[in-house]
Amino acid sequence: MNKKTQAKGKMLSLRAASAQCVFSMLYEGKSLSALLPEYQQRISAKDSALLQELTFGVARVLPRLSQILNQLLDKPLKGKTRIVHCLLLVGLYQILYTRIPAHAAVDEVVNASCELKVNQFRGLINAVLRRFLREEDKILARVDKNWHSLHPDWFINLLKPVYPNWQEIINANNQKPPMWLRINPNFHSVADYQKCLAEQGITAQACEHPQALRLEQAQNVQKLPFFNEGHLSVQDVHAQWAGILLAPENHDIILDACAAPGGKTTHLLELAPKARVIALDVEEKRLKRVTENLARMQQKAQILCADASEPEHWLGEIFTPQQSAKFDKILLDAPCSATGVIRRHPDIKWLRKAEDIEQLVALQSKILHALWGTLKEGGILLYATCSVLKQENASQIEAFLATHSDAELIPLPFAEKDEIGHQFLPQAESGDGFYYAKLKKRKAQ
Repeated sequence: MNKKTQAKGKMLSLRAASAQCVFSMLYEGKSLSALLPEYQQRISAKDSALLQELTFGVARVLPRLSQILNQLLDKPLKGKTRIVHCLLLVGLYQILYTRIPAHAAVDEVVNASCELKVNQFRGLINAVLRRFLREEDKILARVDKNWHSLHPDWFINLLKPVYPNWQEIINANNQKPPMWLRINPNFHSVADYQKCLAEQGITAQACEHPQALRLEQAQNVQKLPFFNEGHLSVQDVHAQWAGILLAPENHDIILDACAAPGGKTTHLLELAPKARVIALDVEEKRLKRVTENLARMQQKAQILCADASEPEHWLGEIFTPQQSAKFDKILLDAPCSATGVIRRHPDIKWLRKAEDIEQLVALQSKILHALWGTLKEGGILLYATCSVLKQENASQIEAFLATHSDAELIPLPFAEKDEIGHQFLPQAESGDGFYYAKLKKRKAQ
């Protein structure tokens, strides 16, 4: 669909906006997280949350919806009719997965065809969705008789050889994730803030992480006491281990590489308020989020837009010629496939391609090698990804250790015996898929 056919900034109905977001994801390779802020400003404010539900929902169960459409259409909708395909996906999702009355779901999707300049397909859209309502049981029986993972085959093929429980991983990916809070210890203990939430009628559960609370039901952050004052952050519990494992101290000079959107940066400063933290990221647009998070948390860090793989170009902006241009600690939250956070970003399943993995592994290796040279002797580098793929994680670190005699792997408290680092897997009532490896720099042998 050519963007020129739509007036930029024009107000849209919820269904038209949903279809456009799905279109941009499927056919233009755009992230729903990047698209939503724009489209949420072009619909009624009361529909903002439902736009996310519809678009993320379509991405989560896309293969099932597509198979249903294959049963309902004589031939695929391609070319200029792809937006009609997206409208039908939105309509089917509403019927199957929301409490929106079926007749209303159908009518609103049909009406959206006018806004999207495909009014000539009103009859087709109406006929397809109403046929599904009539034949739902029969169609679903055909579609669902063969179990399907709702994931691309290439991803399943990478999981199977590594994880005997691979089906548990993808089942967890298909669930909606819980909302986790990280409590700022400079203001509250976890127990005290839990009581504070209870006074507002919000139930939360503590866990083994010393700063984490899991909400029984997701909440608008503005309903959370002291959120705007920086007393807490929204962050997955497994992501919260980064700060704890790096163990920052107030005298440290710390590089947070690939820092955006800043959740880990602010965590480091919670734990060591007097540390000097440099938040570096290659995308200037994403660094705005770091600035916003620091402001809300009432913290200060040096923000730097630069390529982590080329420290020779930016070390001079951090250290004076008289200083040793070395960091005490480095947090490398490496660019990765994001396959550990699929349940939060289900469009990753369709945006990521098999051929991306080799390129990401090469980029991770390049950054890791480059940053290692900027670490002090005796310093700590924490390597982290939000991936569940061995190539990006244990295999990456194993290869690095084999070529760096001055790198020592520090065992993690929750790691299995002989495990290289530690792989957290996504779990229904727990955290997302994250990997950590802690490396200490010793004298070269």
